[in-house]
Amino acid sequence: MHEFALADAVVTAARQAAQEAGIDHLERIEVKVGQLQRISKDLFEFSLTQVIPEVAPDLAGVEFVIEEEPALFHCRACDRTFGETDLADVQDEDAIEAMHFVPELSHTFIRCPGCGSPDFEIVAGRGVTLEIVEGRSRVREDEG
Repeated sequence: MHEFALADAVVTAARQAAQEAGIDHLERIEVKVGQLQRISKDLFEFSLTQVIPEVAPDLAGVEFVIEEEPALFHCRACDRTFGETDLADVQDEDAIEAMHFVPELSHTFIRCPGCGSPDFEIVAGRGVTLEIVEGRSRVREDEG
């Protein structure tokens, strides 16, 4: 279950960020998931909101906000930036699955719609990023 492993990693990173920021009680965690990750948003959200609190009761009630980051590419040959709407011809499920596990394989399956070159960089849409960790510190509440 790929989504559960990602959810576990997000929770671990959020707890570490909270600790470093002096946050004792997490309230909100925003996560950006790249389109090339090809995860089930519903299963990922289920893992974060239902499964993780069972393992980590201190996270019960935390609001998780999950945003998908669209894939964005920049052609090195013609300087064109292109995205998901330009990739309608990539319908091969095997190709999509391969890019999910190794995004660099996108050079095998995707061509710049402007010049046809496979020489581009992935600008956005890969990986999982912890965007915001919000909460409060009980120590600060007690002082004020």
